[in-house]
Amino acid sequence: MEIRKGLDDLVQALRAKDIEALMAHYAAATVVFGIRPPLRIESADAYRKNFEAWFALVDGPIDYEVHELLVTVRDDVAFCYGLCHVRSKRTNGEKADYWVRVTSGLQLMSDRWMITHEHISMPIDLRTMQAQPEFQS
Repeated sequence: MEIRKGLDDLVQALRAKDIEALMAHYAAATVVFGIRPPLRIESADAYRKNFEAWFALVDGPIDYEVHELLVTVRDDVAFCYGLCHVRSKRTNGEKADYWVRVTSGLQLMSDRWMITHEHISMPIDLRTMQAQPEFQS
């Protein structure tokens, strides 16, 4: 399926911290709800800055695995969601190991599936406002 191939390519670009290949999957007017400020991003150019800041904090490649991916397609729109396990070594030597939930909306544009919306979240315990134990670094 063309969408899954695109998502696989996106994951490979993210792992390699290849910003050009990664951003090629996002439409110019992409809207993102994320977990780090700014929590609402309204363009691929602004989202690129978030990725660049993240990549600058990571020493070496990012271990990024997608689990339980579900893709639904109707005509020229699609959405997908899954759980993503992220592991890396930060430039300060700390290890990062956490899970995020990612939902992406895609639209067929000029014969290519482009991400137009993304929502990233991290499960928290509402009593403590901390990440659930299985989702902590």
